[in-house]
Amino acid sequence: MTVTSGSKATSSRRAAIAGREGVAGWLFTLPIIVILGLFLVVPVGMALWVSFSDWSGRGSPFSGDVSFIGFNNYQDLLGGGGLAERDFGISLRNNAWYVLLVVPLQTAVSLFLAVMVNRAILRGRGFFRTAFYFPSVTSSVAITVLWLFLFGATRAVNKLLSYLGVNGPNWFADPSGIVHNFLALFGVTSGPAVLTDNMALGVSYWDWLSGPSVAMTAFILMAIFTTSGTFMLLFIAALQNLSGETQEAAMMDGANGWQRFWRVTLPQLRPVLFTVLTLGLIGTWQVFDQIYTGTQGGPGKTTVTPAYLSYTSAFSNQEWGKGSAIAFMLFVIIVVLTLVQRWVLRERGVSRRRMRAYLPAASATNSSALAVAAVAEKKDEVR
Repeated sequence: MTVTSGSKATSSRRAAIAGREGVAGWLFTLPIIVILGLFLVVPVGMALWVSFSDWSGRGSPFSGDVSFIGFNNYQDLLGGGGLAERDFGISLRNNAWYVLLVVPLQTAVSLFLAVMVNRAILRGRGFFRTAFYFPSVTSSVAITVLWLFLFGATRAVNKLLSYLGVNGPNWFADPSGIVHNFLALFGVTSGPAVLTDNMALGVSYWDWLSGPSVAMTAFILMAIFTTSGTFMLLFIAALQNLSGETQEAAMMDGANGWQRFWRVTLPQLRPVLFTVLTLGLIGTWQVFDQIYTGTQGGPGKTTVTPAYLSYTSAFSNQEWGKGSAIAFMLFVIIVVLTLVQRWVLRERGVSRRRMRAYLPAASATNSSALAVAAVAEKKDEVR
């Protein structure tokens, strides 16, 4: 009886301590919960409500003058057949080409820079790291103004191209797509009927395949120039955490430099690679300040992006419902593409075909090991 009453008292004391620790934990986390609720959950909830309403920006979005219109804003953008659908389709096309070119190129450039400046034999590594990272800490507005100056019709880039015998375009005033321009070199100036007669989101398939405009190409080069330094630092941190023993083992196996990088180094960089690709994907789909500062969607709407279209719909056209709907569809696009990217970069087991390539070597190694062990046993018997 004494033992039973003692265990009950111990259990009650532990429960009291756990209760006090739970209260203390909630008190510590309460400020951040309140801050997230006020500045994240409430604004997102309000924006979601606005996307289902006809709010014009005047008064409160919860006033009696504002009506719930269901999915009308989303229907106008996805299948309304009017200017809203066409503008949304054009913005998706422009941004899709921007993402398609910027994300892989900036990842490859940043990885290349990281490998180069991580080499022990390179002198002045600190200088090169600072030089490559410097554009990332510069204001995007300042970089955009510099880009407008460099890519002017008679400015430095075109003068440099003229030395190579190339007549540079009027970069920020040329709406033509670079894929169409490339096909035009071979006399192809219009697409087949299956591409020109069929449309998606108000844009013909032929225009979807036009590639980024010349103006958007200048923004693509600017994005690669300004973001590669940041991602280079992530790759450098990952490279410096890799074990040198694995590299030495690969060298003893006879692997050359490219084989060591492709089959040993790069697989170990998979977590950082996923982070870089995810950050790049999110950042490129949210491009706004360069467009706002540089071209404001021109020429011919070929630099309009969903983020910029959301801004102009809400603040310029006072169509806050459509602006919010664009923002939420952009959110869905980013989430879906991130999940797809995560699935593509997932860990995979070694396939049977690849395992078969190693089995003979493994068998030979095992046979050699058994032979060495047998010789050692015979030597021990002789002694």
